[in-house]
Amino acid sequence: MTTLHEPVATATPAELSVWPASTTEPRPGALTVGGVPLAEVADRFGTPVYVLDENEVRERCRTYRHAFPDAEVLYAAKAFLCRAMVHWTGEEGLGLDVCSAGELELAVTTGFPPERIVLHGNAKSPHDLETALRLGVGRIVIDSPSEIARLAAAVGPGGHQKVMVRVVPGISAGGHEKIRTGTDDQKFGLSIADGYAQHAIARILDQPQLELTGLHCHLGSQITSVKPYLAAVRRLVGLMARLHEQHGLILPELDLGGGHGIAYRPGEQALDLTALARRVRTELSDACAAAGLPVPRLVIEPGRAIVGPAGIAVYRVLAVKRTGEHTFVAVDGGMSDNPRPALYGVRYAPRLIGRASAAPTAPVTVVGRHCEAGDVLAADVELPSDLRPGDLLAVPVAGAYHLSMASGYNLVGRPPVTAVRDGHARLLVRRESLEDIRRRDVGL
Repeated sequence: MTTLHEPVATATPAELSVWPASTTEPRPGALTVGGVPLAEVADRFGTPVYVLDENEVRERCRTYRHAFPDAEVLYAAKAFLCRAMVHWTGEEGLGLDVCSAGELELAVTTGFPPERIVLHGNAKSPHDLETALRLGVGRIVIDSPSEIARLAAAVGPGGHQKVMVRVVPGISAGGHEKIRTGTDDQKFGLSIADGYAQHAIARILDQPQLELTGLHCHLGSQITSVKPYLAAVRRLVGLMARLHEQHGLILPELDLGGGHGIAYRPGEQALDLTALARRVRTELSDACAAAGLPVPRLVIEPGRAIVGPAGIAVYRVLAVKRTGEHTFVAVDGGMSDNPRPALYGVRYAPRLIGRASAAPTAPVTVVGRHCEAGDVLAADVELPSDLRPGDLLAVPVAGAYHLSMASGYNLVGRPPVTAVRDGHARLLVRRESLEDIRRRDVGL
């Protein structure tokens, strides 16, 4: 029992800085998001469970529209996609950036206008291209020379398709080497330095059914500095100037991709969106003026920065094990619903919810239930020392690259996705059941 001599910890504003803006703690341990207690969501939908704050998603869409009023903002669907997410981003005036026929079909069958969709991919399948042309996708980003002939043939001599070219500006940026995509030593795009980009553009111009609307680049993910984007603007405008000299070409669009960094733990740095918008706009205007070119329309593709901070993952503790100097807290999810710590060494700040604790904190490692030593969700984090089986842990900033990268490891099934808003919770994506898994297994 808690007494006057046992102070109960409550979340400070700093600790809640990475949680959705609607997060409150009306009493110790009773964390509420969107007016709904997270413990109530766990009891109603089971654990693990993802919780999305709809208003947080919408507000982040509006923040981008306000910061970039003259730009086209495309939500990067690879971060997380479901029908509700398609609906929210569309209502808030964003377009979509998709990477497969699956993402494209889900968006269009939800009612999203295909002309506001851009298809990406370093290795688009014939099915991807056929689906894009059948549904009337707005633009296709060409990523390799072989795509040019294949796409032109698929479009046909009487057809028409808008395209962009993904170029590699030779800029290293991003939070981990596995998510840096602006350099010449990775699989995406066509290099400016070795002339492959210029050669591909010349080939596109020889295909009358393909309309080149602009250049595209993507520098990486989790970028927290404005400087790489400014360098990219200068290099891409430089290429645009050379294309104008060689072909008389004036391109109306310039896509800087996304990769905008967010904070996963209190105190971490995030990209300053206001500074990014202001400085990119100035850099683009100055570079085009120096080159004697009209200023193209800017396109940006945020994904993580829109949905990441709007999501929370809730787990139930299954076991607490002390081994030597280490304490392991095992939960009912893990690397099958969040592979990012194993892939990139990402660090999170989980929090006990559902009950108050007056116990002092102690360093623990939160691990998953899977048969893998690398199944670690949060290493060496401070949590109450009285953690026990049945407790609930909530992990903030869990909206991006969790469910979208989830796997079928150990056949535990992927968690459901719920949405909270104005005191109500509803199911968006149901839990993957054993029956779902059995139905896919058709042989014996």
